[in-house]
Amino acid sequence: MTVQPSRTVVGPPRLPHSWRPLLTRFVLVGLAVVSLAFFCTIAALGPAHYWQRHDRIGIAVTGLLFAVVLLVLARPVARADRDGLTVVNFLRKRRLEWAEILGVNLRKGDPWVLLDLADGTTLAVVAIQPGSGLRQAVRAARELRACVDAYGTAVR
Repeated sequence: MTVQPSRTVVGPPRLPHSWRPLLTRFVLVGLAVVSLAFFCTIAALGPAHYWQRHDRIGIAVTGLLFAVVLLVLARPVARADRDGLTVVNFLRKRRLEWAEILGVNLRKGDPWVLLDLADGTTLAVVAIQPGSGLRQAVRAARELRACVDAYGTAVR
């Protein structure tokens, strides 16, 4: 793992365990609620002599679409259990066995953790991101690496 060395050794967490970008999630869900309320208020209180019913419905639907996009952005989570890791990013969900994960990387400047996989590809784990707190992200990356070391059987 490419994170700064630490004097504290981090072991694998109790399984099942989930990692989420809590601050990001909190902000995005809050913005979704505010967006929906704002657009619905505008639709309801708009000038009656200019806007017809379809105008109001269109404005409310626009607010709903904004809220849905924000909720999709708040979706990422990584769930670990004894059998493997489930990575849920914005639109995709992928299940990995521990043996499929060769490396856990969080380099300086990376937007989120990247997994090196046995098939030669890389998978982003958007749920672990320094933007929600660098210390928490480094700790989560170390916990995930400890899970890979403890439960994975791939040759490194």
